[in-house]
Amino acid sequence: MLNVLIVDDEPLALDVLETYISQMPDLRLIQRCTNALEANDALKNHQIDLMFLDIQMPQLTGIDFVKTLTKPPMIVFTTAYPNYAIQGFDLNALDYMLKPISLERFMKAVNKALEQAELLQRENNTAASDGMDFFFVKADKKLVKVNFEDIIYIEGLKDYVIIRLHQGRVITLQTMKSLEDKLPFGRFKRIHRSYIVAMDKITAIEGNMVEVLEKDKPKLLPIGKNYRDELLVLIEKNRL
Repeated sequence: MLNVLIVDDEPLALDVLETYISQMPDLRLIQRCTNALEANDALKNHQIDLMFLDIQMPQLTGIDFVKTLTKPPMIVFTTAYPNYAIQGFDLNALDYMLKPISLERFMKAVNKALEQAELLQRENNTAASDGMDFFFVKADKKLVKVNFEDIIYIEGLKDYVIIRLHQGRVITLQTMKSLEDKLPFGRFKRIHRSYIVAMDKITAIEGNMVEVLEKDKPKLLPIGKNYRDELLVLIEKNRL
């Protein structure tokens, strides 16, 4: 869930964004502001993850306002003028939306924000677990230690996940997402809604399949179309 702030001097623009936000289960509107001063107070008093910020506003423009922030949240600029795009992205804005904003365009920006938030969360989890090469999961009425280096791949099965190891397997009651968040970023990769693979256990990639060795025999895992591009980016970094 992302805490959201919307800043715009036009009531209609605020209404449109508030309506869109109310339809997004992953967003929580914290406050709507009509100028940068109100927004500045809101940022001081609330934990804001994402700010939809108009550029052309009285007293202080959205771009100048962002320049005053030492730790800005994720920023999506909203404006009727396309000529500010370069300035917006120079400030590391997540996105830049031109008015009038359609629901489709709004959802695209939200999905970017959710992906960025997830990435940051996983990086934070990795930093917090530096030096730890294992984790514990509940299985067979006890906590079972799982070493990262022993994992070949993880398979989702309804409400359970099966952790496939060099020596056997561990079955635990939890979601793929919750387990994925515990894994070191970059060392493991979600390749399908039902599969997470240890990157160093991949022996080959052919078409839409990943090959690993399970009990010294080749095992093919499918690559989902929504995960293929990110997997190939990681592969390319280690390609000669």
